Amino acid sequence: MKSKNNESLFLNKYIMNKRILLLAILALVIVSCSKRNKTATVDELVKSKDVKALNTKKTELQSDIAKIEEALSKLDVKKLEALVAVSEVKETTFNHYLDIQGSIDTKENVIIQPEFNGTLTALNVKPGQHVTKGQVLGIVDDAGISQQLASAETQYNLAKTTYDRQKNLWDKKIGSEIQFLQAQTQMNTAQKAVAQIKAQLAKTVIKAPFTGTIDEVFVEKGQVVASSVQGLMRIVNLGNMYVSTSVPESYIGKLKVGTEVDVFLTSLNKTYKGKVRQVGNFINPNNRSFGIEVSVPNPENLLRPNQVAKLKIIDYVNPKAIVVPTNVVQEDAKGDKYVYAVEGSNGKTGTAKKIKVTIGKSSDNVTEILSGLSNKDIVVNEGVNTISEGMKLNF
Repeated sequence: MKSKNNESLFLNKYIMNKRILLLAILALVIVSCSKRNKTATVDELVKSKDVKALNTKKTELQSDIAKIEEALSKLDVKKLEALVAVSEVKETTFNHYLDIQGSIDTKENVIIQPEFNGTLTALNVKPGQHVTKGQVLGIVDDAGISQQLASAETQYNLAKTTYDRQKNLWDKKIGSEIQFLQAQTQMNTAQKAVAQIKAQLAKTVIKAPFTGTIDEVFVEKGQVVASSVQGLMRIVNLGNMYVSTSVPESYIGKLKVGTEVDVFLTSLNKTYKGKVRQVGNFINPNNRSFGIEVSVPNPENLLRPNQVAKLKIIDYVNPKAIVVPTNVVQEDAKGDKYVYAVEGSNGKTGTAKKIKVTIGKSSDNVTEILSGLSNKDIVVNEGVNTISEGMKLNF
């Protein structure tokens, strides 16, 4: 009887142990599968393109990061120290610039064309020569027009003499009105003929349209010339230079005639001070922009047409701005911006304090702080990536 009871107890224990073992194995399998799913979930979700699941995973990760940051902030890090550089925040004038590229140009850069076809009998200039407006640059053979002018002037002088005599007689009530009117008409006709021939003869004289420099001469004396793509010569005036460019439509109202502009020439490594002299009234529908012209002084005659220029146009000014170097502004997992300030400073040491800030515009490697910092606050500007809140700072 006892033997049967012993066998029954042994069997029950065996069955129970087997169940416990199976449950343990099942638990291990579940945990193992869970771990595998956890490590592979992100990749699988990306491949599945399940937006809802991806957003859920993102929220979980952000929550985990927030928990880690909170835990770190509660740790005793005050014993740690860091060597940093700091600076005192001061109110200053902050300028924001629109950076665009343009091209140097001048309206006084033209190819001179002959107005009269013929042989070039005189060429009075050479490349590099300075000329003044109206100066005779060359003369084209008039093909007998000067003789026609002499004959026309003779006819005019005769007609004028006849008119003067008829007028004297008519004033004395001698002769007929028809004779007087005929003499007057003949004189006027002869006068117009002289003027027309003079105008035609003037076209044989090539004059400088403006003061400038002869950049190139394409013809030689004795050559038969006519209007062509090449022309006779190029004349350039470098004293009236400007930059032309296009500005996005969103800047309408921000740019006005007289606005100061910094014009940087890469080829010269030099910056010129210019001013907006013209603002376009037409929006290009293709790129939603409008044109502007910026006058640029050229006292050293270093500017040349078609040089590439970089423009910095002030489009925003804050005369009492709080600014910090752009690189000191950090961002946490929630997307909030912050900087590290110095708390309890004694001039050489202090404690790091994380301050949430609202930023404005950025320009020239500095960022405008709209809220969070005040005048004379001390911020860490070097070593921000090696510190955390509550850490002792040496500077």
